[in-house]
Amino acid sequence: MESRRRPVVPMRLTNVRFKTTMHNCVAFKVMLARAWVEVFEESDWDIFWADVHSLGVDSGFDHSKLLDTQKLNHFPRHYELTRKDLMVKNLKRAKKLLEKEGRASDYDFFPQTYVLPLEHGIFVEEFRRNPGVTWIMKPCGRAQGRGIFLLDKLSQVSGWRKQIDEKEKPETYVVSRYLDQPLLLGGRKFDLRIYVLVLSYVPLIVYLHRSGFCRFSSSRYTTDKANMKNLYMHLTNVAIQKKNDKYDENTGMKWPISKLKQYLLSKHGLAATSKLFGDIQVQMLLKGYSILNCCQFVCCQGTLRSLAH
Repeated sequence: MESRRRPVVPMRLTNVRFKTTMHNCVAFKVMLARAWVEVFEESDWDIFWADVHSLGVDSGFDHSKLLDTQKLNHFPRHYELTRKDLMVKNLKRAKKLLEKEGRASDYDFFPQTYVLPLEHGIFVEEFRRNPGVTWIMKPCGRAQGRGIFLLDKLSQVSGWRKQIDEKEKPETYVVSRYLDQPLLLGGRKFDLRIYVLVLSYVPLIVYLHRSGFCRFSSSRYTTDKANMKNLYMHLTNVAIQKKNDKYDENTGMKWPISKLKQYLLSKHGLAATSKLFGDIQVQMLLKGYSILNCCQFVCCQGTLRSLAH
């Protein structure tokens, strides 16, 4: 029997109807500035700018009922990338596939990681094989640095387990081997915020924003175990850093990526700097591909849509 396809109707550029669950974001202001019309109906909209919970696995949202002209700001099963424990699962799966091709080194960019409490026993065995090593634990369902702590003794994990055992549903954590010799800038740790727009997974269409920024810790880094609880030294989350007396409100403890590149060029030269940023871009694409098969099996290709403009 021949399948029926809905006619493709060009999306209106004027009188666009949008629905949103986020009224305190820049996107909402942009849509209003374009004179787009906010609607509140369940399905009578052109664009749905939603928070992750509105489209999550427990939301009941059905991607298969989308019209060809309707756009979303999240792909089906986006949490396979955005939730820490699922991202680790997909990275390990991708690495195992590459091992069969002799290319496991392509995925050496992330540290040894376990999901707790699911892999608690395996983690304990690895911990005992590497005495004195520092690990970092992060809750999977929280953000802004909340719930993160460093450990180098199993008793610290035991104390955590006692807390979660008292709950009906233990909170899921990831625990990773701590990278104790990171690249520093001015003696401080930093991370990168790079913005990527993914228009499609099938085929993969990705736009990388030219700009971005790096975030600094407000305290100088040291490997001294006495400073393990000093999150101002180990984390770069603004929600954490702004509580420190050393926090610089003028800069926000941030640099634009262009300034970071200039610094690295002066310290390490053009070849090393170009290779570093090239590798970062490649790994970003590889990580996206790691959930591609999952999305293909679970969702129809016709539902893999995102906001194009």
